[in-house]
Amino acid sequence: MPEHPTYNERELLLLVADGNQEAFARIFEKHRQRLYTYLVGITKASEVAEDILVDVFMKLWIGREMLVRVENLEGFLHKVAYNKAMDFFKTTARHARLQQVYAQRIDQREQNPEDWFIDEEARRILREAVNQLPPQRKLIYTMSREQGLSYEEIAKALHLSRNTVKGTLMAATRSISEYLNKKYPGNAALSALFFLA
Repeated sequence: MPEHPTYNERELLLLVADGNQEAFARIFEKHRQRLYTYLVGITKASEVAEDILVDVFMKLWIGREMLVRVENLEGFLHKVAYNKAMDFFKTTARHARLQQVYAQRIDQREQNPEDWFIDEEARRILREAVNQLPPQRKLIYTMSREQGLSYEEIAKALHLSRNTVKGTLMAATRSISEYLNKKYPGNAALSALFFLA
């Protein structure tokens, strides 16, 4: 694809449907800020909004073959994001203690999702899931979620790029979620840790 883009959004969607990662990156860059702002408005929590945003675009890439049928991408993304946010609220509503902690943290810029689980058993299960990660993923996850370091701080400490840190953290989160869903199926409280439906 040329450096000076001449593709309209419909053409970009068709390229993404064929697996073109650069076209996907362009769509992500075009829509991410508005979608993030929209999600912050719904959830009132930047960390929740960011996680849902990542999940929306991950699902978009995984199901990219279906994009040929999408007529209005912005409307489509907002609908998916809204549904993901509602799924998150439904999960927290089913778990009063999780909802209470969420309400207490709603105005905080940085949140540690594992702090939402007060029970020692939940903490033990989460630790079990973290311990099965490969060493680098485990280290980056620990530095982010337990030590509260930013992507930039982790990148500097480990001599990695910010994107590598973010990608590794996403992979770690996905691995933990898959582990929990496989070993403890149907446990919505644990699934809510990663804001996945």
